Amino acid sequence: MPKSKRAKVYNLTQVSKKTRENKDKLFANIRECIPQYQYCFVFSVDNMRNNYLKDVRRELSDSRLFFGKTKLTARALGSTPEEAQADGLHLLTPYLSGSVGLLFTNRSPASVESYFASLTHVDFARAGTPATRTFTVPPGLVYSTGGEVPPEHDVPVAHTLEPELRRLGMPTRMVKGKVCLGGDESGEGSAEGYTICKEGQTLDSRQTRLLKLFSVCMSEFRVGLLAYWSAASGEVTELEGAKERTGGKGGEKMDEDEEDEEDDE
Repeated sequence: MPKSKRAKVYNLTQVSKKTRENKDKLFANIRECIPQYQYCFVFSVDNMRNNYLKDVRRELSDSRLFFGKTKLTARALGSTPEEAQADGLHLLTPYLSGSVGLLFTNRSPASVESYFASLTHVDFARAGTPATRTFTVPPGLVYSTGGEVPPEHDVPVAHTLEPELRRLGMPTRMVKGKVCLGGDESGEGSAEGYTICKEGQTLDSRQTRLLKLFSVCMSEFRVGLLAYWSAASGEVTELEGAKERTGGKGGEKMDEDEEDEEDDE
């Protein structure tokens, strides 16, 4: 019988699935870089954003950055002295856990550390991240920053946003063509305002959308250097980022489950 067209699987995502060829190419590229560069850094990324990472790649155009499954990366470097592709390179593998990447470079460790120390970008939080502070919109006339700046330096929220604010759970209403929270523009009838999130609370998509509407950033893109290997000495030097990541137990393995959640890039 002919195969039913209704049984065909249609992929709605625009991202193609990684194949064996992609993994083999990543494996080969990592090994190709080992003899070409003097240093290999292991780094972690907090609050990954592709647009900021592109800036890093552009700034470090004379270097190579790799992201991939940590098990594949460890195999490419060599996880034992016998398998290591260069002297001491296997000592980097204990740091390959969680969301980490490799940086091959000929720049001095001091210059690399200086660059990443100054690299921070604030951005809007995504669902699943913890709130860094409590944010409450005061009662009365709703302003575009939700009370973050004095009213005389702010502007009221556009009336076209009122339906979306209500849909997202805020008890707003229109009063004389203005968006209000509570009884009227002065806030009578609501003494506490509306709390969007509390510090430490895991944000959901509704909360992150509200925070974005009020231009509140609670996420920071940051790259932490964990350790680096030197081709000249064959030694691995642990950096401050590893101690912060593991609570002072540098090089200790993180949850193995995290490794399985990574995608090859």
